[in-house]
Amino acid sequence: MMLTQNTKQKIGIVINISKSVFQWGFIPAVLYLGFRKGADPGMPELTFMNLLWQ
Repeated sequence: MMLTQNTKQKIGIVINISKSVFQWGFIPAVLYLGFRKGADPGMPELTFMNLLWQ
């Protein structure tokens, strides 16, 4: 299957955007999921201020 130059450019743009979204969104997603789950029993409460100070 032959791809046209235009199709190759569009695929490249989609890949670059996907890389950027993953690079900039991974850590916030992990933090969000961690705060949503909450702390384990016996551990201090999770707050945004605790994240900044420790």
